[in-house]
Amino acid sequence: MRYLATHRQLAASFSLWVGPWVSPRFSPRFWACWLALAGLLVLQPLKPAQAAHAYAQFGDIKYPADFSHWAYVNPKASKGGDITLVPPSRLSNFDKYNPFTLKGSAPPALSTLVFESLLTSSLDEPTTAYGLLAQDVAVAPDMLSATFTLHPKARFHNGDAVLALDVKHSFDQLTSQQAAPQFRTIFGDIKGVTVLAEHVVRFDFKRVNAELPLIAGSMPVFSHKWGREASGPWVDKPKPLDKIVTDTPLGSGPYRIGKVNFGKDITYERDTSYWAQDLNVRRGMYNYDRITYKIYKDSTAQLEAFKAGEFDYIQAFIAREWARAYTGRDFDRGILVKKELTHGNAGDFQGFLFNLRLKKFQDVRVREAIGLSMDYEWMNRQLFYNAYTRVRGYFGGSDFEAKGLPSPQELKVLEPLRARMSPAMALQVLEQPVPLPPLTSLDPASGQTLRDNLRKAKQLLADAGWTYRDGELQNALGEVLSLEFLDNSGSMGRVVTPFAKNLAKLGIKVNYKVVDFAILQKRLDVFDFEIISNRIVGSEAPGTELLDRFGSAAADTEGSSNVLGLKDPVVDALLQQVVSARTRPELVARVMALDRVLRHGHYSVPHWTSSVHRVAWRAGRFEYPEVMPKYYQPEFWVTAIGWAPAATLDPLKK
Repeated sequence: MRYLATHRQLAASFSLWVGPWVSPRFSPRFWACWLALAGLLVLQPLKPAQAAHAYAQFGDIKYPADFSHWAYVNPKASKGGDITLVPPSRLSNFDKYNPFTLKGSAPPALSTLVFESLLTSSLDEPTTAYGLLAQDVAVAPDMLSATFTLHPKARFHNGDAVLALDVKHSFDQLTSQQAAPQFRTIFGDIKGVTVLAEHVVRFDFKRVNAELPLIAGSMPVFSHKWGREASGPWVDKPKPLDKIVTDTPLGSGPYRIGKVNFGKDITYERDTSYWAQDLNVRRGMYNYDRITYKIYKDSTAQLEAFKAGEFDYIQAFIAREWARAYTGRDFDRGILVKKELTHGNAGDFQGFLFNLRLKKFQDVRVREAIGLSMDYEWMNRQLFYNAYTRVRGYFGGSDFEAKGLPSPQELKVLEPLRARMSPAMALQVLEQPVPLPPLTSLDPASGQTLRDNLRKAKQLLADAGWTYRDGELQNALGEVLSLEFLDNSGSMGRVVTPFAKNLAKLGIKVNYKVVDFAILQKRLDVFDFEIISNRIVGSEAPGTELLDRFGSAAADTEGSSNVLGLKDPVVDALLQQVVSARTRPELVARVMALDRVLRHGHYSVPHWTSSVHRVAWRAGRFEYPEVMPKYYQPEFWVTAIGWAPAATLDPLKK
């Protein structure tokens, strides 16, 4: 299925390639990579300040300072040629060239192809970062600051050197009220940025938090000249960030904006004088001369355009389409190739999210009853060709997934929070197994059926004050319990329909509403929805991004990632413990405790996930190394690691 939360490139930096849950207003590869450093990477334990080429969260650094290239790239890959693809998101248009503000939609891949960050990370180490714009980083002994020395060769697209003042300017802009609110949350514990020398900049922190130096390293950097406007014959001044809309970006990345059919298609042209093309963290990467993104209104038009040869590569999200529509003569003859790519990514979370700001969703019994009404096993057989497994929790398929009864390590985290819990919540969280999605007749050993689940749901609703009268489910005030599922593509209709039939048996009325993406985005920004389908890309080391996803402070901030509207003091306390974890065992125990509390809250109806990437491409359009990275998203694999076959290149450019 298409996902609202854009993909985060696992184990890749901002400048490489997103879900934490993040708003679709930013490009998929931007949020994914940006959160990979912001949320995954934590510094090593306290040690004397010493400049280093890389930092690891836990364990050893794989690549030494003098390494030649990543193990999964081809350092001799051909440069040249072009490739055309579509964004792996719900994006249906774009209206700006600024990916850092709330209003509007930026074109796909702008953030990762045009802008870069101080550090980047490899795709076979989930929690290690290496220097990019910064050639090294040193952390103070007291862990309250990190100093970055910029690479002397780093250049923006206008030829200007990347300076410490540009880093400070970027931070000041991104943490201003004109930027999207996620930045103020993620960078909230950074006290400020100080220019120490032309190429040296220090980030000061509000508290000791081993993750903060890597959060600083993940920050996108742009020129202080971007968006400057003339205010007289001799003076120019910068625009506020939210007034920079269609100004050509001044970044330092491997590509510039090329030909544009504004709002529809965009081409990025490779910067042949790209400053980092011979750097070890970039050697063998970003090989195409031109990368074009085409935008279509719906998945059906998109797939037909692919078959007709309008673009070269696509990722499939709908199991039925993969089984039935990715077929035909061109696939049989090898003109079109379809492949399921294995990976080592942590499991994603996907589900229907409730808007807890609405009174009818504030009772946990109502939310649990709605979840009991979805017959996933039937859907997997009849709709998904048994291509999926059920999502169990917010961190499924990773070390952070809560299981069974709380472990001693989890109890050590949870017991001090007992006083903040209601008696019922304390009983569930501390003494009962973590809830699993309800089974139906697919599991004969359990003897559970959909009818059993609906009986339980009916009782939960009755306990919450909802009774069946006059063909409807009503409360004591005569209010009718109805649900609106909001979508922009229509692809969830086949899921909502059988779900709605089961809900109708309880007396719950369902409305499935499909709107244009731009309208959906505006409604999400102001939290004007009831239930929305959402995907959060898995993480090998969750961190600060969780504050914006589940923290109370973000619940009422328009445009934040806390789509749920969750405000829970227990969750807030656990989030603070997560971001302050100093060792991996601490992080694991604290995230497992968070997962346990969230799942007992029944804030969503879990969906399904796949262990492979389903992709298709036009034969002869790209090649790739034999060694596949462990943590990756396929769009990045194509655009950043692949290359055009030599036979397709202009002989004069070989």
